[in-house]
Amino acid sequence: MKPYTVGLTGGIGSGKSAVAGLFAGRGIAVIDTDEIAHELTRPGGEAIEAIRAAFGAALIGADGALDRDGMRKLVFGSTAARKKLEGILHPLIRGESARRRAHARGPYAILVVPLLVEGGVDRSRYARVLVVDCTEAQQVERAIRRSGLSEAEVRAILAAQATREQRLAEADDVIDNSGTPEALERQVSNLNEKYLTLAAQSETAS
Repeated sequence: MKPYTVGLTGGIGSGKSAVAGLFAGRGIAVIDTDEIAHELTRPGGEAIEAIRAAFGAALIGADGALDRDGMRKLVFGSTAARKKLEGILHPLIRGESARRRAHARGPYAILVVPLLVEGGVDRSRYARVLVVDCTEAQQVERAIRRSGLSEAEVRAILAAQATREQRLAEADDVIDNSGTPEALERQVSNLNEKYLTLAAQSETAS
């Protein structure tokens, strides 16, 4: 039986990584699709040759890895290019995340999917959808601090993502990350207890 899986999502700068880290610190298996995408596009990565064939050698750096900045600019300005890249990466990411999920130890697994809502929530893959939420102003400030992008770049990314309202409409659970680290820790602790109970019930029912 596949492990009880919680889909974790949130907009840029919302704090998904911080939340995922707190679950991991409690011994919960965390599978991060961004991490998988990085592995697929590093030198010798499984997606590199398909990307080279689809987009040309100009988007592969001298080290053999994907030129992330170049690709980000390209797909941001072109829906066709974005769809072409997704067509290469998404099946590979889905396959690898399913493999990791099948091997995950523990009562449940967290699957971090930044664009979960944008891609359409496949309820057959997730027992729950957990959204990390904060104000837009906090998202912008955190994303600038973390990534070094300009405010205009961050706001353009925000505009291309699902709105807070769209994400919250899909959420089974919400973590409010607009407060203190202690408040965040407390919410993760409570949700961990809840998921342990739900996972146990799900196992009994099956």
